[in-house]
Amino acid sequence: MEQKPVGLSDLVKYFLRLGAFGFGGPIALAGYMQRDLIPRGWMTQQEYSEGLAFAQTMPGPLAAQLAMWIGFIRHGVLGASLVGIIFVLPAYLIVVVVAILYVAFNGLSIVQALFYGIGAAIIAIIARSAFRLARTTVGNDWRLWFMFFVVALITVFTRTEIALLFIAAGIVGIFLYARPRAEKIAASFFALPTLVVPVVTFPLLLQLGAFFLIAGAFTFGSGLAIVPFLHQGVVVEHPEWMIDERKFLDAVAVGIITPGPVVITAAFVGYLVAGFWGSLVAATAVFLPVYLFVLFIGRYILRYREHPALKGFVKGATAAASGAIAGAAVILAQDSIRDVATALIALVTFLILWRFKIPEPLLVGAAALAGIALYRG
Repeated sequence: MEQKPVGLSDLVKYFLRLGAFGFGGPIALAGYMQRDLIPRGWMTQQEYSEGLAFAQTMPGPLAAQLAMWIGFIRHGVLGASLVGIIFVLPAYLIVVVVAILYVAFNGLSIVQALFYGIGAAIIAIIARSAFRLARTTVGNDWRLWFMFFVVALITVFTRTEIALLFIAAGIVGIFLYARPRAEKIAASFFALPTLVVPVVTFPLLLQLGAFFLIAGAFTFGSGLAIVPFLHQGVVVEHPEWMIDERKFLDAVAVGIITPGPVVITAAFVGYLVAGFWGSLVAATAVFLPVYLFVLFIGRYILRYREHPALKGFVKGATAAASGAIAGAAVILAQDSIRDVATALIALVTFLILWRFKIPEPLLVGAAALAGIALYRG
């Protein structure tokens, strides 16, 4: 298909519709872009493949990264900016409305019953996501599986998710698949801690912004890869934010059942912590690294994406991310799988996901109805 000029307004309108009605997670959203844009001639198959390769290589939400990349190659910085904002905006507005209702009516038994079922289903979705990500990226490589299980076990037994484990696994991946000189790797490793901004006593909005900025820059693998990182920071490291395990899982559920990128969970958490401005700061911060990657790193990643060192780093970091997701599923299950009913909801959801291609929001809706029927208070 020959590439045809596409106006900025047409591109923005398309991504507004996709952001408002695009359910199914990052892979589905990327598939919609391929299905819709290539036949129209708005981009070539090669451009799409390069954009997808870039989005899969870099950390951050895949679908948002691909959307911004498409805006960038067609209309430069303005295209990336408008497409990124308009793609995320519908999901953000929906999440803010849900957060307002959640805070207002969370004490009602009907709301508790809804999330009683939803929480169990979300555990199954997270577990299935970890396995699917590991199967597609780790494959039959026992060394990557070893990293997967080590990170999963560390996550479970320490009840913490450590972002530097992703970086360490990436460096191990470079050693395994690129074998560069050891002194260069050592120098890179000791420089890495300077990339991690420590949590200090900032005003609350600045603290939220700093945390979600790091979260957006360290989520390798898929949208749900942000779950372990957020759990560590929101529940464990910041008890003053008053987000317990149940509220956190509810936030993940909202991110899954709404259209657009799953990492919009950040907006829900931000609202619970600091109201509307907290949601705006959190959402902006979590997508900002993606935007900067598109503008300043994308062309170089495409140029060197076949370099053994880069491929090795991505393999190791993604294996670690898969393990962290699996470990987080175990931690969250300890609070959400409360009885036989929730165990049954989680098991049935997992088996359905394993066997059939049913949209996750539909399964979450069914789990919510089951929660209303089975909840005993």
